[in-house]
Amino acid sequence: MSRTRTAILAALALVAGTAGTATAVVPGDVSAASVPCTVDYKVQNDWGSGFTAAVTVTNNSAAKSSWAVKWSYAGDQKVTNFWNTKLTQSGTAVTAANETYNGSLATGGSVSFGFQGSYSGTNAIPATFTLDGVTCNVDDGSGGGGGGGGTDPSGRVDNPYAGAKVYVNPEWSAHAAAEPGGSRVSNQPTGVWLDRIAAINGVGGGMGLRAHLDAALQQKGSGEEVVQLVVYDLPGRDCSALASNGELGPTDIDKYKTQFIDPIAAILADSKYSSLRIVTTVELDSLPNLVTNTGSRATATPACDTMLANGNYVKGVGYALAKLGAIPNVYNYIDAGHHGWLGWDDNFAPSANVLKQAATSEGATVDDVQGFITNTANYSALKENNFTINDTVNGTSVRQSKWVDWNRYVDELSYAQAFRNELVSVGFNSGIGMLIDTSRNGWGGTARPAGPGPKTSVDTYVDGGRYDRRIHVGNWCNQSGAGLGERPQANPATGIDAYVWMKPPGESDGSSSAIPNDEGKGFDRMCDPTYTGNPRNGNSMSGALPNAPLSGHWFSAQFQQLMQNAYPPL
Repeated sequence: MSRTRTAILAALALVAGTAGTATAVVPGDVSAASVPCTVDYKVQNDWGSGFTAAVTVTNNSAAKSSWAVKWSYAGDQKVTNFWNTKLTQSGTAVTAANETYNGSLATGGSVSFGFQGSYSGTNAIPATFTLDGVTCNVDDGSGGGGGGGGTDPSGRVDNPYAGAKVYVNPEWSAHAAAEPGGSRVSNQPTGVWLDRIAAINGVGGGMGLRAHLDAALQQKGSGEEVVQLVVYDLPGRDCSALASNGELGPTDIDKYKTQFIDPIAAILADSKYSSLRIVTTVELDSLPNLVTNTGSRATATPACDTMLANGNYVKGVGYALAKLGAIPNVYNYIDAGHHGWLGWDDNFAPSANVLKQAATSEGATVDDVQGFITNTANYSALKENNFTINDTVNGTSVRQSKWVDWNRYVDELSYAQAFRNELVSVGFNSGIGMLIDTSRNGWGGTARPAGPGPKTSVDTYVDGGRYDRRIHVGNWCNQSGAGLGERPQANPATGIDAYVWMKPPGESDGSSSAIPNDEGKGFDRMCDPTYTGNPRNGNSMSGALPNAPLSGHWFSAQFQQLMQNAYPPL
C-alpha cells in the first residue's frame, strides 16, 4: 500500500524531500469513513523549471464507473505530458479523467496517474481537490471509524522520511570527500552506528551520540530532519558470524539494558532533540538467526542455539523497542534480513513470527514498530530486470537455477514488499513501511548485464542476466565487484518508506585476516578471499576483497570500487 498520507484541506504544505521530492502532508488524524475521497498529490522530481507528479485518488463513497479529479494551481504550472489519465487544462484549472481501462473505482478503491509539467517561480501543491464535484481530504461530518491519514497519537508522522532532509554524518562525509572523486557522494546521508557502549560517548576522540544529534540540529535549519541510528550491541551478537561479534556475552542482557539501551534512550528523550525525526534500526542480523541457524539445520551454530535457548535476542530487541518507542519522535525499524536469507518458504513466515514475538516482549507492542529494514550492510540487487521468478527455460523454472535455488524472490524490492504483507498478516500495523539499504547493491560497471542470459539452460539464463554478480547469494563480506546503489530517497515504491544508505559505503564488513583488537571483533573466514566456503554459502568462494581492515574501519579500495561500479552511475 502507499506510504504517503493524504492532505487535509486547511493545512496543505509543500515540503522538499531528500531526492527533490515533495508531497502534501497531514497535521492531524481523519477517519476514512468521514472523508468522501482522498487525493494524494506527490511531486516526485523537481528541477526548478519542471516537475513530475504522481496522484493517487481513493474513493470512500459509492462505487464509480467513471471519475474526474479537478484542482487549480496558484502559480503558472502547465501540464505537458500525462499517463493513466485523460488530462486537460484551462488556465490554472486542471481536470484529470479516467481512461477507458481504469474508470472503475470501487468503494475504498484507489487509482493512480501521473504527469509532467513546467513552471516558473514556485510550484505549490494545490489547496483543493474534488472528485466528481465532491471536495476531497475534508471530513464531511458523517462520522465513522477506521483508517485515515495523519499522525498517530504520539505525534509521529506516517513516514519520517517524507518531506525531510536526512542527516549527513560529518565523519563519514570527510572520509568520502578525501577520496579521489569522493565529493560526488560525500553529501549523502548515512547511518550512525552505535555498535558498542563506548560509541554512545564517542570512540577515540570521535563524535558521540549527542554530538551527532547536535550536528543534526545545525543541519536541520527550519525544515524537518531525519537522523538514522543503528542500534547494534545485543548479547551474543551475530551468532552466525565472527567479523562483527559484539562486546557483550550471551548472558549479558542486564548490561545491555542498563549500560547500552537506557543511556541511548535518555539522550534521545532530551527535549533539546524533540524536533528531530530519529530513526532507529534495531539489532541487525539477530532475530533471523534464530530461524535459520539453529537446531538441526546444516547452517546451525552452537552460538545461535544458545541465543535461541536463553531468549536474550528476543528480550533485548523487545526491551529496545519499548524504551525507544516511548519517545514520541523516535521511529523504530527492526532488521528483517534480506531476500537471500529469508526468501525461502522455510524461513519466510517463521521469521515474521519471531519478529512479532520480539515486538511483543519486555513491554513492547506492535505500536512501538514503525517498520522494518532489509538488506542492511548487504549486497542484494534492488530489482532484477532480466528475469523473474515466473520465468522458465526449456520447461525448467528459474527457481531451479543454482543461483535462485528455490527461493521465491530474486531481488530485494519484491522481497521487502512481500515480507511487509507477511508482517501485517501476523499482527503488525497495516501502516508499517520498509526501508531498503541500497548503499552497496548497485552492481554497475562493465560487468552489468545489458539483457537476459542465453536460454541454453536455466543457469545460463539466470547467471548471464543477473545484476548481482556475487559468487553465491550467501556471500556478505566486502564483495568484489559491488557498486553504490540507488541514492537515498523517500517513498520510492509501494510500501517502501525510503531507500537508505544505512551501511556507510567504504566501511569494511570485516578483516580479511586476523587482526588483534579491543573492539570485540573476531575474524570470519567469509572475509578471507581464499576461503572456500561453508553450507551457508553453498561451499563457494567467499568473493571478498583482499587487505580489508576490521569491520567499521575505512576501506579505501572498497570505496573506490563502489564508486566505479555505481548504478545509477555517478
